[in-house]
Amino acid sequence: MLLLKLSAQDLLTLNSRRRMVPHLAARWRHFRGRDASESERSAWAESLVSLASDLVAAGRGNVEMIVECAATVDESNRAGDPRLIDVVLVGRHPEKHGPSVQLVELKRWSTVTRVEQATADLVYVPGMKDSKKHPALQLHEYYTAFTSARGPFEGLEFACGGFAYLHNATEESVRPMLEVDAPTGSYAHVYTGDRREQLLSDLRKHFAEEGAASVAEIMLRSMGLRNTPLLDAMIRSHGADTVFTLRGQQKEVADQVMDTASKVLPEPLNPTLIPDERRVVFLVTGGAGTGKSAIGLQIKAELEAQGRTVNYASGSRAFNGALQEHVGYGDREFKETFTYFSNFVTPPDPPLDMLICDEAHRLRDRSTNRFWKPEDWGTGPQVDELLAASRLTMFFLDEGQSVRPNEVGTVGLIEDAARRHDARLVRYGLREQFRCGGSDAYVRWVRAVLGMVEEEPEPWTPDGLMHIEVADTPEELERIIRTEALAGASARMVAGYCWPWTKPIGAERRLEADVRIGDWHRPWNADSTSFCKDGVPPSKIWSVHENGLGQIGCVYTAQGLEWDWCGVIMGEDMVRRDGQWVFRRGKERKDPESGIKRVAQSGSFDPKVKAGSVDDEEFARLVRQAYNVLMTRASRATVLYSTDEETRTYLKKFVGEVEIHGLRPTWENLPAEARTPHLPRPSRRGRGRKAKKSRGSQKPDLRLF
Repeated sequence: MLLLKLSAQDLLTLNSRRRMVPHLAARWRHFRGRDASESERSAWAESLVSLASDLVAAGRGNVEMIVECAATVDESNRAGDPRLIDVVLVGRHPEKHGPSVQLVELKRWSTVTRVEQATADLVYVPGMKDSKKHPALQLHEYYTAFTSARGPFEGLEFACGGFAYLHNATEESVRPMLEVDAPTGSYAHVYTGDRREQLLSDLRKHFAEEGAASVAEIMLRSMGLRNTPLLDAMIRSHGADTVFTLRGQQKEVADQVMDTASKVLPEPLNPTLIPDERRVVFLVTGGAGTGKSAIGLQIKAELEAQGRTVNYASGSRAFNGALQEHVGYGDREFKETFTYFSNFVTPPDPPLDMLICDEAHRLRDRSTNRFWKPEDWGTGPQVDELLAASRLTMFFLDEGQSVRPNEVGTVGLIEDAARRHDARLVRYGLREQFRCGGSDAYVRWVRAVLGMVEEEPEPWTPDGLMHIEVADTPEELERIIRTEALAGASARMVAGYCWPWTKPIGAERRLEADVRIGDWHRPWNADSTSFCKDGVPPSKIWSVHENGLGQIGCVYTAQGLEWDWCGVIMGEDMVRRDGQWVFRRGKERKDPESGIKRVAQSGSFDPKVKAGSVDDEEFARLVRQAYNVLMTRASRATVLYSTDEETRTYLKKFVGEVEIHGLRPTWENLPAEARTPHLPRPSRRGRGRKAKKSRGSQKPDLRLF
């Protein structure tokens, strides 16, 4: 948990241009479940700015200020309120050249008196009812936790100290805090307003002029806010080992599922004479980026390491295709463990030990396929087929990501199915945000801007975790995305389904440039299961193939995936008019010369949301949710563009100015530690059965890599 991560100079810029305090208050409400007090708000406004100003005055404006930072990486699991440090200053040490950290308690006290002569750790503050602890005592607890093995630097060697800053006080007015019997230690320094020059001098001793961003990046990664992209983590492990560092609620869920599995499933090599007939259904709900897939893949890896039979099912061709082709390339056995909801019309015999169902909001009424004979279609609810396929079934669900009218996956559907199968239902809810740079503020901002919640949207306040900007033209959007991709970042362009979609043409399988905005024309990603002209990849690996950059993806090929930068084109299926969102259905025409379908009337061309299949209210819901998915695919930056001028004006109003020093996370601006090139598809050599068996008795490795 943290409320804000900005360099001192960026915090001052932000404060002068934006509403820093409302942003901090919104994040406080999200994490703590209650509103920040007026005292807390005024303290942020006054004390943070004072400290940032002093850092800039000391020539250390690059030092990162992490506001209301959790003392340990698993603070949310600890009993009682989380220990939150007012500010953690992060930079590079000028002499040792390693990470340098100062923990700061900010106090607006102007006068302090001693409670009694013998008690140096309690003080009276005029105007406050109860006596207060000496700030050094609080810092001592934070220091101990922060420098422990569970601290954000996880045992790395770093310089750490701390101080209390009473910027409204003088040395004389708080003399009792500075007496010889006051607490001592590297975390026990006290600075007052009239000792500002000493503070500036000490800040120069603690921090170098450069390098703070790199150290902050190391800290964010250790805290789980800069997670390795899912596909890269899988590639590094060849899909075999435990590769994710699960935190907080994620780890709780995984541990409890594994514990239940150990009690219900028989030992692979010693089956019981009387099999345990109990069935358990795990239902995990959570928004985009709460780590559902990471939990599922971790559990799959651990159960397989024990010799269990596990399948990982999804309703998304894009997500499954990326895992099969990009991670398990050349490994048939690995690829076959990733499958689709519709593949269980006939249950496996014997049943699987575990079936993990990701993106369960995409469940259908029945299992059908246009390539199957009708007699091979499912005859009952698809959810029943999934429950019949395994002893343990795990569903990951986010009702806010349902984007097709025939997607019926809901909490109620799974609850009813569990009752029908006499299965024990275990529910979990995830709240911690790990996608979009760990910025829950950005996820809430997207939902507010799209009108998915009752609250009015507020102008975006940069938080150092996620970046947004609005392009004026599609050419500008593409230039930004291409520049970042060519520099080394992962990046893709996606769009609302607002143009017809042509299948590859002719023997050479040429793509038609269907997405047409003025003179700018680009093709959708290939509607194909094989490569097309010029090496254009098939749709299921468009998201991860190096030749996918030149095509435009839609919600169906982007859902479940992420990139560093994502350019989102909003079409005229959702436009702003008279202070409200207006939703439109498009009409097509056939070009008389080429026979290719073009736009006759702007709007949605999604064949899944035709007027005959959904009413206007459901149409609006599905379009909103599609854009919610598209706008939450980036881990560092989203670039928005709307084909409608009035809508662009609306977006600009709530995005605001973006040229703030250091906050635009271009590949060039990122510290070296953040420039992790995305991994290519592995070479064609599988792990093979021998490799799989050889790790059967090994204890799962719980490290990140």
